[in-house]
Amino acid sequence: MSSSQPYPLPAKTPLYCALEGKALLSTPTFNKGSAFTATERTTFALEGLLPSTIQTLDQQVQRAYGQYRACDSDIAKNAFLTSMKEQNEVLYYALLARNVKEMLPIVYTPTEGEAIGNYSRMFRRPDGCFLSVLEKGKVEGLLAGWGGEDEVDYIVVSDGEEILGIGDQGVGGIGISIAKLVLMTLCGGVCMLRTLPVILDCGTNNPDLLNDELYLGLRQPRVRGREYDDFVDSFVQAVRKLFPKATLHFEDFGLGNARRLLEKYRPEMACFNDDIQGTAVVTMATIIAAAWVAKVEVLDLRVLVYGAGTAGTGIADQFRDVVIEGGKSKVEAVKQIWLVDKQGLLLHSHSPTLTPAQMAYARADSDFVSVNTRDLTCIVRAVKPHVLIGTSTHPNAFAESTVKEMSTHVPRPIILPLSNPTRLHEARPSDVLAWTDGKALVATGSPFPPVTLGKTGKTYSIAECNNAIAFPGIGLGTVLSRADRISDKMLLAAIRRLAEHAPALKDPDAPLLPDVADVREVSKDVASAVIRCAVREGLARVAGIPKEEEEEGERELKMWVEMQMWEPEYRPLRKAGPEESSRAAKGELGVVRRA
Repeated sequence: MSSSQPYPLPAKTPLYCALEGKALLSTPTFNKGSAFTATERTTFALEGLLPSTIQTLDQQVQRAYGQYRACDSDIAKNAFLTSMKEQNEVLYYALLARNVKEMLPIVYTPTEGEAIGNYSRMFRRPDGCFLSVLEKGKVEGLLAGWGGEDEVDYIVVSDGEEILGIGDQGVGGIGISIAKLVLMTLCGGVCMLRTLPVILDCGTNNPDLLNDELYLGLRQPRVRGREYDDFVDSFVQAVRKLFPKATLHFEDFGLGNARRLLEKYRPEMACFNDDIQGTAVVTMATIIAAAWVAKVEVLDLRVLVYGAGTAGTGIADQFRDVVIEGGKSKVEAVKQIWLVDKQGLLLHSHSPTLTPAQMAYARADSDFVSVNTRDLTCIVRAVKPHVLIGTSTHPNAFAESTVKEMSTHVPRPIILPLSNPTRLHEARPSDVLAWTDGKALVATGSPFPPVTLGKTGKTYSIAECNNAIAFPGIGLGTVLSRADRISDKMLLAAIRRLAEHAPALKDPDAPLLPDVADVREVSKDVASAVIRCAVREGLARVAGIPKEEEEEGERELKMWVEMQMWEPEYRPLRKAGPEESSRAAKGELGVVRRA
């Protein structure tokens, strides 16, 4: 690759820092602990503040892993890792990177859900930006304290209303914003110094929180209507003004707000909703791989989605778009999709209770006159789906009768119980495989151990349909290309590239998705596909992206991406004066400039 190729986001250069002494040791983005070099200890007034032995990052990781293993529960491990992140971020990410498969369930689903549920009781140190609906006039000023327009690349915002299958967690929702950004850095290589977690505190309707004297958020019912919309808009417009190059990621908003906010702002800026789009991308990639194993054309699949909320309707929309791209009309594509929610199978007669996203898939009542549309087994008998997807958070909803009924109509049923955390899964993979004699193709929303069938002794690895292998690559590609929108074609490009990584394409008995241990390599490839699509659509806003699309050009593009991916390694520190330093270098992230 040409040495003159520019890298808009250099990730390998020295870091400039104006802090020294105790202030430096208390700043997790710059602190190296026992790994500060002799020169750095002198330059930054650290002599006498550290033990004399200078250690490597590997030695620090070894010690930290021993401390992690000494924790006696998953929530204790989560607390330990949170504490480490608050002390030394490079060490934190290095530890995670060397143990991704083991630690991802601790820092993300399912354990992070428990931590968020106990946020106010476990609180030690604030992280991120807290914005209150009672102070919407201050939003722009408070956001301005987090840096200039070239200092923030990726923002995750939540209002805490629908967190990880556990519902309204109010201000504790800051935890999901932080967790998603951990994955953006760990899996997507976006430098943590250039990310911002945000919580929009609009109150809470969770009675446990409202009655908890230790609850840290606004102790009032959730604000709705015009006041809510104005507050969210004040935030979005401030982001567009202050950080025009950043990508805005909406996370865990309630059913009544998630889709309409995405649709409102998506045409105007680079924004993304992981519950809708990220879940749909990773699920669609799973379906493509499963269809290949089952020897069924994707365009011919019948899909039944159990749980027609934000995730379920997002998956339905994504499947519809793939079928349309394959040459069918929108009307034909919609006919291949059935949604089930609280009302049972969604029908035209349910129109008054349906959201616009659900209404698009409602069926004529006359087509199901003789069907018990509130019984999943009866629905499966009528629909004969190839694919059954669970996004309901109803544990054990996929009963033996349902799964066996499905297997009588299709030789290789594709069954995806995606609800998380684990206790809310619609079915256990071990049961699904046993009920179908190993014929089912299964992926789950949370990690499950391999399943060995007693009849055959055959062992099946269970693919984890985890958004962590999708959204970091999409986000990285959007950040590096500075795309001004995230288009449908960019998402389709991500789906195709992710599906290409499915081990099942080489071995039909292998998992339907790549292992989370390989997520950095997957993210690099997904980002490359997203960037290439953004360039073709004229959405990229950065110069220097390798343009050739043949094999050599693709190699150059992947190198261009890789050179800008942050790695968990200590970079040399350079002393900088306050007048020439960024907010981060001065330890002033979040500080509001006052006249």
